[in-house]
Amino acid sequence: MSKILKSEKIDHKKKSFSIGFALLILLAIAVLTYVIFEKSGLWLVEDDDFEHVKWVAVLDGQTPDLERSDYAANLLKEGIADSVLILGRRAYRDRSNSEFYAEDFMKLGAFDEKAIYLVPHNDPSTIAEAYTLIPWLKSRNIDTVLLLTGATSTYRVKRIFQKLSGNSPVYLTKNIHHITYDPACWYNNRESRKDWLRSWAALFASYIDLFNIDTLSVADSSYYKPIRSYAEYKKEMRPKVNLQKILPKIEEKIKAESEKEILKDSVAAAVKDSSKTQEKAKPGKK
Repeated sequence: MSKILKSEKIDHKKKSFSIGFALLILLAIAVLTYVIFEKSGLWLVEDDDFEHVKWVAVLDGQTPDLERSDYAANLLKEGIADSVLILGRRAYRDRSNSEFYAEDFMKLGAFDEKAIYLVPHNDPSTIAEAYTLIPWLKSRNIDTVLLLTGATSTYRVKRIFQKLSGNSPVYLTKNIHHITYDPACWYNNRESRKDWLRSWAALFASYIDLFNIDTLSVADSSYYKPIRSYAEYKKEMRPKVNLQKILPKIEEKIKAESEKEILKDSVAAAVKDSSKTQEKAKPGKK
């Protein structure tokens, strides 16, 4: 009888230990899940510190507030950046958003038109944007570039550009703190939750897209349109005057103005002659 009771006690202890161990595992899983859930918003964000950067690339996809353009403009004003690349997707048959972004950008300060570059593209993704931009950067031996994008895209974008560029250039990213996304409490806002979900999906997809892919070189360049400075863009957009077409119109206008002047002089002379005739016809005073 005592052996049976002893066996039951042992079984009870084992059962209690198993339950306790299972609860401990569940608690560890809950804590780990909470930490991952809490920190996952921060893991999407790569926020680099820097004192000066020669090149800033304003990637496409900014909101109508043009918050990335504003941030880049402030860097130029403060002397923290030297040159800015403004990317924009094709909007019309022969125009891109980069033109509209650049025109608005130039209103933000007295910037050197040769230091602002338009990067028109027709790329559907960040990876495609990298294919457009990286060969151009390498052709100019640019060493460091600040990439401006949305907060939740900073880690992914930086990784894409670094993977496709190799050792050079070096890329920096910055959280410019726009709209509603707060990495520390992303779950408090509906739009932040949507942004968080999209960004994690895009990050996982980028790992697949970049698997076993080679780095880009200058020879890999392929542009929708050439990258050019704002000064070059203005020169191209300046209306071309066709003198052969407007010369006849100018001659006609000169001829019409000349005829008007002749008619005016004739009328004035006639009036003057009429006045003199009337004065002569008046009886003399006694």
